[in-house]
Amino acid sequence: MNTTEKQLFSEYSVSSFYDEMFSPNNEVRKHYEQVHRQLQDMGSEELIKRQQSTEAQMVKQGITFTLYHEQHADPLERTIPFDTIPRILTAEEWSFLEKGLKQRVSALNRFIYDIYHEQNIIHDKIIPRKLIVTNCYFRPEMMNVQVPENTYITLSGIDLIRDDNGEFYVLEDNLRTPSGISYLYKNRQLMSQCLPELLFHNQVRYMDHGLNDLLSGLRSMAQSGKSEPKVVLLTPGRYNSAYYEHCFLAQEMGIELVEGKDLVVIDHKVYMKSFHGLEQVDVIYRRLDDDYLDPLAFLPDSLLGVTGLMNAYRAGNVTITNAPGTGVADDKAIYAYVPDMIRYYLNEEPILKNVPTYILSREDEREYVLNHLSELVVKETSLSGGYGMLIGPQATEEEIALFAENIKQDPNRYIAQPTIKLSTAPSLIGDKIKPRHIDLRAFVIAGKEISVVPGGLTRVALKEGSLVVNSSQGGGSKDTWVLD
Repeated sequence: MNTTEKQLFSEYSVSSFYDEMFSPNNEVRKHYEQVHRQLQDMGSEELIKRQQSTEAQMVKQGITFTLYHEQHADPLERTIPFDTIPRILTAEEWSFLEKGLKQRVSALNRFIYDIYHEQNIIHDKIIPRKLIVTNCYFRPEMMNVQVPENTYITLSGIDLIRDDNGEFYVLEDNLRTPSGISYLYKNRQLMSQCLPELLFHNQVRYMDHGLNDLLSGLRSMAQSGKSEPKVVLLTPGRYNSAYYEHCFLAQEMGIELVEGKDLVVIDHKVYMKSFHGLEQVDVIYRRLDDDYLDPLAFLPDSLLGVTGLMNAYRAGNVTITNAPGTGVADDKAIYAYVPDMIRYYLNEEPILKNVPTYILSREDEREYVLNHLSELVVKETSLSGGYGMLIGPQATEEEIALFAENIKQDPNRYIAQPTIKLSTAPSLIGDKIKPRHIDLRAFVIAGKEISVVPGGLTRVALKEGSLVVNSSQGGGSKDTWVLD
C-alpha cells in the first residue's frame, strides 16, 4: 500500500455493513479495481481539487434543491452535495434489478387499474377493503375512468437498498410525482466534466436514452391520435422544492414548462396560452399533488391547478400523468402487499424482495412493535422524503414514547420495519475517504413498453452513522455506473 493510498483510505474501515467497494476481508471488489487504482494514483490533494470543482459547477449551473424546515421561516435553497466517488453495479447485478423492477411496476399498474375498476383483489380478499377506502390517496373521482394503455404510472422511482449480505430489497415505491431523475443526469455530466478519466477507463453503460424514453412514454399516453401530440410539464412554480428538476426536464425533453395559470379549459379541452394564441394540450406531465390539480374536483381553494381539468380528463381530451389516484399504490401500508400483487396479477414469484413490514392495524403485530420500538424503524404511511419516521436505535426515550402514543391513538397511520443495515460506499468527507450509507432510486418508465434508466440515483447519508439519505434531510448523491 503506497503513501497516497494510506492518505486516501487511512480512515476507511469495513464494518458489519455490506461495503460496495471492499469485501469483508478488505479486498477491493473486482468491478471497483480500476476506479480504486485511479483514485490511488490521483491522491487526496487532486481529488479534493476535483471535488471543489464539481461544487463550483453546481453553484454555477444552479443545481439546487429547496429545503423547508420548521425552524426557518423562509425556505433554504442549496445545492445537493455531490460525492465524486461513483457507485458501481456490475452488468449481472443490473440485469437482475432491471427484471425485478419491470415486474414490480407492471403489477403496480395492474393493481391501480383494478382498484378503480372491478376491485377483484379486494373481492378475492388479497388486500383488505378498509386499507383502500381509508387510504388518503384513494380518489373515488377516478372510478371507471379510462386511462390510456391502462398505464397509471408513466414514471416511478423505486428505492432499493442492500442488506448486510449484499442482497437487494425494495424499500419504497414512489409513484405519484417521483423526483430525482434530473440529478441522475447532472451527476453524470459533472463526472464527465471533472473526472473524465474515470469514465474513460471504465466501460460505463450510457443512459442518454432515458429521457427519450420518458418523452416517448408521455407521448404514447396522448388520446388525440396526433403524430406530434402537445406535451407540457405542469409545475407548482419556482417555490417548489424540485423546481430545478422541472426546468431541467422540460428543457431536455423540449416541452413547455407551465403553471396552472398558463392553462385554461374550454369545452372540456385544455389549452395553453401562448404568444400565438391558444394551443390545445394533449398530455400533462404533472409535478403537483392530486389535491391541487383542479379546484372543482379537489381542494376548492387551490391556486396551483386548472379549473375544469378533471372534466377534460374524464372526457378523454387530455391525459394527466402520472394519473390522479396513483398514490393509492405507494402508501407504505399497501407496500407490504406488493409481493401478493405480483403473484395475483402476474402469476409469478417476486424477483425483488420487500423489507419485512409490520402492519400496525393487526393487534399482534402492533403489540410486538410497541414492545420493540427501540429496535425498529417506524414510518407514517402517507409521508415521504424521510419525514414522519422513527429510527429506533438512534431515537431518544422521549421520541420513542411519543411514537408509542401516536401508534396507540391511530395504528393505521404507521407501519414498522426492522432496521436494515444499509450498505456503505466510499465517500469523500473533508480530506478523507470514509464509508457512508447509501440507497438507490431506480427510475422506471412505462408507456407502451417498460424500460429502466441504467443506474439510477444513488443517495448518500453524509452524516456519520446516519441511515437517512433523503435530499430533504440533508443527504447527497453519487453518479451510479452500470458496467457493460
